[in-house]
Amino acid sequence: MAATTTAVPATGAAGLVRSVVRHRAFAKLLLLAVVAAVLIPVVNARWASGTWPHALTVDVSDPLSKTSDWIIDNRDSHPLFLYFFGHVSNVVVLSVRAVYVVLLAAGWAGVTAGAALIAWRVAGVRLAIGTAVAFLVSGLLNMWVPAMQTLALMVVAVLASVVLGALLGLAAGLSDRTYRGLRPVLDTMQVLPAFAYLLPVVLIFGIGVPAAVIATVVYAAPPMARLTALGLRGADGGVMEAVESMGTTARQRLLTARLPLARKELLLGLNQTIMMALSMAVIASIVGAAGLGDRVYQALASVDVGAALAASIPIVLLAIVLDRVTGAAGERLGDSGSSASSAKSALLWWGCVAVGAVAVALAGRFTDRLNWPQDWVVNIAEPVNRAVDWMTAHLYSGVPYVGGTADWAGHFTTWVLDPMRDGLQGLPWWSVLLIVATLAWLIGTWRTALTAVLAMAAIGVLGVWKPSLDTLSQVLAAVAVTLVVGFAIGVAAARSERLERLLRPVLDVFQTMPQFVYLIPVVALFGVGRAPAVAAAVVYALPAVVRITTQGLRQVNPAAMESSRSLGATNWQQLRQVQLPLARPALLLAVNQGVVLVLAVVIIGGLVGGGALGYDVVFGLAQGDLATGLVAGAAIVCLGLMLDRVTQPTERRTRKGA
Repeated sequence: MAATTTAVPATGAAGLVRSVVRHRAFAKLLLLAVVAAVLIPVVNARWASGTWPHALTVDVSDPLSKTSDWIIDNRDSHPLFLYFFGHVSNVVVLSVRAVYVVLLAAGWAGVTAGAALIAWRVAGVRLAIGTAVAFLVSGLLNMWVPAMQTLALMVVAVLASVVLGALLGLAAGLSDRTYRGLRPVLDTMQVLPAFAYLLPVVLIFGIGVPAAVIATVVYAAPPMARLTALGLRGADGGVMEAVESMGTTARQRLLTARLPLARKELLLGLNQTIMMALSMAVIASIVGAAGLGDRVYQALASVDVGAALAASIPIVLLAIVLDRVTGAAGERLGDSGSSASSAKSALLWWGCVAVGAVAVALAGRFTDRLNWPQDWVVNIAEPVNRAVDWMTAHLYSGVPYVGGTADWAGHFTTWVLDPMRDGLQGLPWWSVLLIVATLAWLIGTWRTALTAVLAMAAIGVLGVWKPSLDTLSQVLAAVAVTLVVGFAIGVAAARSERLERLLRPVLDVFQTMPQFVYLIPVVALFGVGRAPAVAAAVVYALPAVVRITTQGLRQVNPAAMESSRSLGATNWQQLRQVQLPLARPALLLAVNQGVVLVLAVVIIGGLVGGGALGYDVVFGLAQGDLATGLVAGAAIVCLGLMLDRVTQPTERRTRKGA
């Protein structure tokens, strides 16, 4: 009996060892260990351990400085600027001015009525009322003229972004080669911080509206391109085969099958383009875009929370309304028939909308009510600033037992940010590459790992190894806080519909508020430094993590939930053993989005003492230093690419055969 009893654990242990050895992750780790054992001694002998060796860096500042000088010297004389960029600049200025003149001519009543009627036509009565309220609030806050300036810039930028994105998406959707070539370009355009490409845009177009519109287009076009390509490539194969069997040409298949099947993706692309263009409203103000963004930027410079809030509320309301209207239009698309009677009905509706808007605009002109009445203005800046002053006086420091927000920021910097930064910078450079390779290969393929390692090595080659690791430490700290809080709130919202309904407007406000706005209250509460940058990044990234987590948990197969419930599983057991494992792709996507959003705001944190790469990008823009700004921007792209490859769950990385 004794022999039998002792044989069981031995067999179990042997089986466990065999299962571990046969696991694909073990083979990957074993191969990495062999490669590391061979290469590390060679690397140590050639380049000593520690920070990135100077011998492996490439100085790109000289050619970038020469390029900047050439642009400045030839901007007023070279044919490229006179006959191409000059014409582009003139077209942008004339387009924005024309839209702005039309908005002013319509007056506040005409614009409000027209926007409400359009929302009523495409989204229903409730959103029409919400649209009217959004425009009226802009006037009540004395932001009507800045709102119209922002709206004029938005109309031109969104139209250009949609056209450019749709053309790129069309090419990528119809050609695999174009899709593979375009993907890294779109990745770079989305990861590259706005500050980095504002500098070359300003060098070419100068300070003003053209630079702001071009920068907005570069930032807002990628979502349209991605979703257009996704819609065209995801067209139903059976439908396409049926259409092709009828002898149609490629052009006919595109117009009659692919584009109609991709309508919802196209509308979603429009929605995302509008949202991203609005988020650029504040950043574009740095290069001369007037409007609401300029008011927010001026308030940031003077730490005027009340003025910033007064300018931010219209941006948030416009973003929420546009998001809801385009989303509702996408849901309703396809519900109505495509018959001739439906087309006539739609044409009649739009005619009524146009007539109604023109009638209200003419009434406003005849009654001399084009401008918003000053008697209807509500000043919220002063009470908001008094509230902020009270919070600063009572919460900044000296709170009994718990300390103040400044103490929390100091402790977070001392206990979390400093050790993480010093730990990363203290690691041998080759060990950082090895860790990146291990994480990327475990979650994906060898191509994933190679891309991540090359992106990280490029940072060292550019000569910004230490500041990049400083930025990485801030991103990791912010992501950790974001995921802990976001997953907890997301789980609670997934299990309570009432909580989800209560959270939705709050998440809408936080997700649509411009990135700069977050910096003002955190600076008032936490002071200047890396901790405020991390706090702003957490608040900005939290809504996306909560939404994706909630949606992923709610989409778990109800049959699996019912089966576990019938077996007597508790709520905690259902969450841990059923929902979380089945929602793993959504949770990984939440991690990925959290990383990307945190990185974007940590960079802007360079304005409030975040330092590292964010400071270099801001310094390069402020001083016109193309070398410093672009090198830091390129390092941020590489850092974002590495983090994306380590965290992004895609079908290509989860399929069999690494």
